[in-house]
Amino acid sequence: MTDHDDATALIARMGEAARAAAIDLAQASAERKHAALIGAAEALRRNQADILAANDKDMQFGRDKGLADSMLDRLRLDADRLRGIEDGLRAVAEQRDPVGEVVAEWDRPNGLHIQRVRTPIGVIGVIYESRPNVTADAGALALKSGNAVILRGGSESLHSSQAIHACMVEGLQGAGLPEAAIQLVPTRDRAAVTAMLQAQGLIDVIIPRGGKGLVGLVQREARVPVFAHLEGICHVYVDAAADPGKAQSVVLNAKTRRTGICGAAECLLIDRAYPGGPDLIRALLDAGVEVRAEGDLARIPGTVAAEPDDFGREFLDMVIAARLVDGVDEAIAHIRRYGSQHTESILTEDDRAAQRFFTGLDSAILMRNASTQFADGREFGMGAEIGIATGKMHARGPVGAEQLTSFKYLVTGDGTIRP
Repeated sequence: MTDHDDATALIARMGEAARAAAIDLAQASAERKHAALIGAAEALRRNQADILAANDKDMQFGRDKGLADSMLDRLRLDADRLRGIEDGLRAVAEQRDPVGEVVAEWDRPNGLHIQRVRTPIGVIGVIYESRPNVTADAGALALKSGNAVILRGGSESLHSSQAIHACMVEGLQGAGLPEAAIQLVPTRDRAAVTAMLQAQGLIDVIIPRGGKGLVGLVQREARVPVFAHLEGICHVYVDAAADPGKAQSVVLNAKTRRTGICGAAECLLIDRAYPGGPDLIRALLDAGVEVRAEGDLARIPGTVAAEPDDFGREFLDMVIAARLVDGVDEAIAHIRRYGSQHTESILTEDDRAAQRFFTGLDSAILMRNASTQFADGREFGMGAEIGIATGKMHARGPVGAEQLTSFKYLVTGDGTIRP
């Protein structure tokens, strides 16, 4: 039997178990789901030492594999990050249950009362790289929204993901919910990814969370619907009316806080009329950022001349592309050409410029006077996220529990017939 046959059989078994679990989850009370999430959070705290030991194995595997520092940062867990995962589980637990929520209702002249209500999607497949926290985030959000989930983490995060997954299963067991509600693919074999993408009738939607290579693979090979998540080519535009203090603080945070996340700024656009442009570039250089600059900005000592492909590139490192633009319309044109419709920020005190920026762009997240690093489900009050969806259908921006539901219509009559 080939590896592909093995992987197909594995995903088929997991998919059948997930579909059975999804039936139970769709009818599970909010209280039981809450109990499962709190139980998982408590298990995470109790097993912190084991999870960190598992993460040490993954970190060594990543170093041996030659992962970049930014990718190792995504992979790394410590006490603070585990506390963040635990807090995320508790935050999701305390959110309102979206299942059964009445989105709209109305009465018809024919006597029918119609409600549109949220309902689970069914079985979700999540394919992700490096970040072991996605194991908890995706599991929690799927459970909250009444969906079963099959998780396939990156090969480098296998041990960490397994340790976190064990805590999720412990929460399910304590709440009397099926263990198959949250499943983790137990192999590094990439054939399992292909099997998930082709699991029609078993998986209802695939959510990829990773780099361009993973997303490209998913889009090419998926035979089930996909929530698109493209690169995080995020822009910060410093308008002529930007406040210098805010501009420097936001630009530095957007680039340097964590370079390996999808919300990190990758391109800085500065209005030619903004007087503090050179100061911004020097501040980035002083912070250790390699600035690949174009035009007049390239004359600033310490910068590197930008190549054409530096614009529209996700560096995920202490590198940023920078150029001058003539006003907000040129900034919008640049972002439309080079962006990935993820997150963009305008720094300005001019309401009209901000409104033009907001209406002229169609990225999933648009910000004003705020760091792009806030592109995160926790920061949006969702407790956690599975990813930032950049497509235009169904889910956009941080994908939380609400975005993991569809809807159905409940129609009530009183012996009502259609003449």
